[in-house]
Amino acid sequence: MVEASDWELVRRCKENDRDAFRELVERYQRKAVAIALGMLHDREDALEVAQEAFAKVFTSIKHFKEEASFYTWLYRIVTNLAIDRQRQKNRQPLLEREDPEEGETDRINSLPSDPSDDPYEQIKDKELRNRIRAAVSELTPAHKAVILLREVEGLSYEEISDILQCSRGTVMSRLHYARKRLQSRLKGEI
Repeated sequence: MVEASDWELVRRCKENDRDAFRELVERYQRKAVAIALGMLHDREDALEVAQEAFAKVFTSIKHFKEEASFYTWLYRIVTNLAIDRQRQKNRQPLLEREDPEEGETDRINSLPSDPSDDPYEQIKDKELRNRIRAAVSELTPAHKAVILLREVEGLSYEEISDILQCSRGTVMSRLHYARKRLQSRLKGEI
């Protein structure tokens, strides 16, 4: 059986086909959670944001103009909800938690490490990760989003522009600012 395209599933969703919506959720649920987790660094918050994003998709899919891909639209929703969640909580900056909960993936901690089992190198790597995490936590939510979308998710300027609903120039400016801030904060540490 040939897998339906996103466009076909969206069209069917607009006709109240719940199976088509279920298929979209199954197709993108892991990515939505990964996006939110990368921004919020809290598994429960990430799951809640992903669930809220799909609830928004369900209630507003009839208004989706299909000017961008479904994935870009979903990404925008998840990113905006994660930024809003972070602003509401305001109790801990993005990427600040020291240790992830058991079973939680931690993108910064999962960076490839030196294959040696030298305890000194492991401590040095952990200290560097903590410094990077602290430096990123000092960025504004908009700058954190741009850094994560570009450097962690590997999205293009155009995709980030669509997701954050700002111009390509704004994306480039925010990315430049965020990189400069991180460079000055981490100068001599890397």
